[in-house]
Amino acid sequence: MKLNELRDNPGASRTKKRVGRGPGSGKGKTAGRGIKGQKSRSGVALGGYEGGQMPLYRRLPKRGFSKPNRREFAVVNLGLIEKFITEGKLDAGQPITEDALVASGLVRRKRDGVRILAKGEIAAKVALVVTGASKAAVEAVEKVGGSVQIITPAPKAETAAAE
Repeated sequence: MKLNELRDNPGASRTKKRVGRGPGSGKGKTAGRGIKGQKSRSGVALGGYEGGQMPLYRRLPKRGFSKPNRREFAVVNLGLIEKFITEGKLDAGQPITEDALVASGLVRRKRDGVRILAKGEIAAKVALVVTGASKAAVEAVEKVGGSVQIITPAPKAETAAAE
């Protein structure tokens, strides 16, 4: 095989449709846009307009609810904690707090707290001090002789007033 013999797979690339290139091309003169009118002009975006009819997005009912004071937790799996302990980024001898998780790089930011989930195995005996943990995660940590202390975060209204 030589460089001049290299070809793309058949059908991998299509030739661009060149509109407005004379009447013989089949897409000349008006370039497939018809005659006059808003849609024949450039810079037109007729998103949800249906010619005066009530648009679909207004005909359908609204659904759902977004809780304004919802708590967002940074989620950490037990398998990742074990991995960081074996790599030496976390110290199993000391209590593992949320600040320690952020300092190690396991959690980017605490948000409204850190929540531990039970995905993965943990072998090290650790003392976790976090905002939340699933029942399965607590059981898994206590099975290897560790402990999970759950601290309650300050309500959002108080933290905003304190800053």
